[in-house]
Amino acid sequence: MKMLDLTQDFSLHTPAFAGYPGPAIRWIKHLAFERAGGQEITMTLHVSTHLDAPAHFMTGGKFIGDLPLAFLVGPACVVDLERMGVGDYDLYGPEHFERWENYTGLRIERGDILVIHTGYHRHYTENWTDRSHLDETKYFIRHPGPTRAFAEWVLERGVRWIAVDAGSADHPMNTVIRRIRADEAEEAEKKLGRGLDEIWPKADYQIMHTLLFPHDVIHIENLGGQIDEVLDRKIQFGCFPWRFQGGEAALCRAVAFVE
Repeated sequence: MKMLDLTQDFSLHTPAFAGYPGPAIRWIKHLAFERAGGQEITMTLHVSTHLDAPAHFMTGGKFIGDLPLAFLVGPACVVDLERMGVGDYDLYGPEHFERWENYTGLRIERGDILVIHTGYHRHYTENWTDRSHLDETKYFIRHPGPTRAFAEWVLERGVRWIAVDAGSADHPMNTVIRRIRADEAEEAEKKLGRGLDEIWPKADYQIMHTLLFPHDVIHIENLGGQIDEVLDRKIQFGCFPWRFQGGEAALCRAVAFVE
């Protein structure tokens, strides 16, 4: 059994999602004076590779510490959307995943974890596997994302939970980014050929969070690392966050277990 690390690096330079402060890290003990080194970290939880718990988007939802290992580890289908030509601002829906089933001969079964590969992990500034394509704007602002139809399909199929190699499980233009980067929103509308309000009306805002979290269908964001080594396969996959009681999200180690 081989273990592959599907986690991005974490450091002082790790960018957080829009509106969230990034980490502050400082040494508070030094070997020369205290004979031991010690660090203090202040940060929000939506940085680097992390798992969102239901409590992130719903009152009374489960916290990270409520999620058992049996839920966090299991069979996973790794779907390569990049191979299908999905790129800047593009939308993906059920048809992409059903097409994947047809050409791989694999099936996304009830209870499977769904790992979504867009290829945008290469642009993340903490990508430790290949630093030749870093582009923070492209990573956070232009990655492809899902429609409402996809979120509904996820529930119908009984997907356990999701992991994605992008800054959000939602399309960036279905988040606060649409307002923050109005210039990019204009470009997205040009690419998509219709208005963003038509694609995602007010009731669909951050649909991957609001529709799915009440069903405990949560997600990892900022997946990366060695993900390119497990594309278009069915693997054993595990997510290992802190046992964080009261936590609405947590940094995690995401690991693929392959023969």
